[in-house]
Amino acid sequence: MPEVNSAVQDWLADHARRGCSPVAMVDAMVQVGFEQAFADEAVHQALQAAAGYYTQAHYPHGFEALNDEYRYDPVPVAAGNVIRAHDRDIEVLVRCDRPQVIVFGNVLSADECAALIERAQPKLKRSTTVNPESGAEDIFPSRTSEGAFFQRGEDPFILNLEQRIAALMNWPVENGEGFQVLNYRVGAEYTPHFDYFPPQQAGSAVHTERGGNRVATMVLYLNDVPNGGATYFPEAGISVAARQGRAVYFRYMNGYRQLDPLSLHGGAPVLVGEKWIMTKWVRERAAG
Repeated sequence: MPEVNSAVQDWLADHARRGCSPVAMVDAMVQVGFEQAFADEAVHQALQAAAGYYTQAHYPHGFEALNDEYRYDPVPVAAGNVIRAHDRDIEVLVRCDRPQVIVFGNVLSADECAALIERAQPKLKRSTTVNPESGAEDIFPSRTSEGAFFQRGEDPFILNLEQRIAALMNWPVENGEGFQVLNYRVGAEYTPHFDYFPPQQAGSAVHTERGGNRVATMVLYLNDVPNGGATYFPEAGISVAARQGRAVYFRYMNGYRQLDPLSLHGGAPVLVGEKWIMTKWVRERAAG
């Protein structure tokens, strides 16, 4: 493995301070011979140091000022109107900069959507939410769906979809949690919430111990919903209707490990029919 000399340290510090994509930094280190785990940690430390740099040099009121004003650094997702993601060409339908939301088309085929629903149906259970105090997975009235989990890479079909989504999000497969398929019937909803684990809540430590916090989410729509069921961002005035094969991506942790308050989102009540979605959450580091 190459040596971490002063030139490498300077490169890390410079790229972190300029807001470069953490994924691109890790990839560059791996390409020249550094091990993945080592590169992940080196970039993580450089970004933490950069946060301190910005606090001292540009935010005279301290780190709290940096936390209060979320800095929108470059989104890791590739530019362009069509993105080649592993085995499929994905259409970019909408891009929003603040919050960082991207709507994709043609992410899943109709056959893939049907297969995921069929596989999930026997495993459906009432969806849970993280208890902010204990970190336990509890049932709350704010979330009225049923869900089923798939282990990461549990079979070739799931693994192929994970590789496609990882390529589209430009984030390592190993940093992703397993897919969760959710079913919302008429009246079911998920009131506005954040997908990340709030650092100030005691229960978050249970979930961030391995893999760190969540950094981004992708919601994939497995069927058309005749009325209702949109994914909405109330603080940003954005609403995305559920259409089979499409997906909405949103990022809420930047390279300085700040968390975006505009990523508050919910699933609107289903008014007609039912809604099937699949979610992919990704972490700072390998999720285990």
